[in-house]
Amino acid sequence: METLAKRVVFVALLVQAALLPMLSMAADADPIQDFCVADASSTLTINGLVCKPAADVKVNDFLFRGLDKPGNTGGPTANAVTPVAAAQLPGLNTLGISLARLDFAKGGINVPHIHPRATEVLALLQGELYVGFVSTTNNTLFATTLYAGDVFVFPRGLVHFQLNVGKGAAVAIAALSSQNPGVQQVAPALFAANPPINDEVLEKAFHLNQNQVQHIKASFVKA
Repeated sequence: METLAKRVVFVALLVQAALLPMLSMAADADPIQDFCVADASSTLTINGLVCKPAADVKVNDFLFRGLDKPGNTGGPTANAVTPVAAAQLPGLNTLGISLARLDFAKGGINVPHIHPRATEVLALLQGELYVGFVSTTNNTLFATTLYAGDVFVFPRGLVHFQLNVGKGAAVAIAALSSQNPGVQQVAPALFAANPPINDEVLEKAFHLNQNQVQHIKASFVKA
C-alpha cells in the first residue's frame, strides 16, 4: 500500500508536468499575476473565483493532502473520484490545471461523461481499464484497454468513460487542463434533469416508448 501511495504522488507530478505545454491552449484565461488564491468566503459572482487578498494568503492555500488515500467505491457504480480542483485547492485558481484520483472496485465504471472545459490525461497506476471516447466525426469510438503504466488522453468536451475490466481494484490519476473542468454525466443529464425533460423528446431521441422512458427516469430517482 505504501508503494502504491508513493506511485500515486509520483505519477501525479509527472502527469501535471506533461500538461504544462497545454496551458497555452487551455480553456481558462491566462493569469495576469503570480497567483489568485480562491476566496471561499466571497459572495461575488464572476467567471471563476474571487481572489483572496494577497496579505491573507498562506502556504496551505497551495497544499492538498490525502491523494494517497483510496476513495469510497461502495456506490452503485463501484467507483470514486477524488478531485483536486480550485474548490479543493484554492491556489489552483486561475492557473488552468487540476487533477483527480480515480478508484475502481472490480467491475466499477466511471460512466460516460464530458468535461466541457478541459482535456483529460489519465495515467493508470494499478489494474486494467477499458477506456474510450467518441468523436464528433461519425460518432467514431476510440477505445482500448489500459494496463498499469499506460497513459490515455480524452479530448476536451467529448463523451468518454472508464470501466474496470481487471480481476481486482484499479487506480488512476487524471490531470485536466482547467482549474474547474466541470463534469456532466450523459445519462443523468437527460433522464434525471431538473425540471424533467419532456418524455416525448427522450422517446424520439432514443427510440423508446413512454413506459420505457418513465422506467429509466425512475431508476435514477431510486439511485
